[in-house]
Amino acid sequence: MNEQRVRMIRERMHDALAVQQLEVVDESHLHAGHAGARDGRGHFRVLVVSDAFADKSPLQRHRLIYEAMGDAMETDIHALTIQAMTPQEYQQASSG
Repeated sequence: MNEQRVRMIRERMHDALAVQQLEVVDESHLHAGHAGARDGRGHFRVLVVSDAFADKSPLQRHRLIYEAMGDAMETDIHALTIQAMTPQEYQQASSG
């Protein structure tokens, strides 16, 4: 089930944000027994690299990602840990 969710997250991110780099990690197993995990929705960590984040605050970047996820935040995703970077920020972080 979570493989389908990972695929859906990837598709929605690519469709909405012209993603240059994307990592989606299912961390649901780390939250077994957690109250939010009981409803069957998953916990995911994403790294999204896109020019869409240029000149955007962290809050604005997160909003773009939540908009891309749409109704999945209510039906499939319980928690989403986000790292949103421009290509330049990603390059600096990767080389530092």
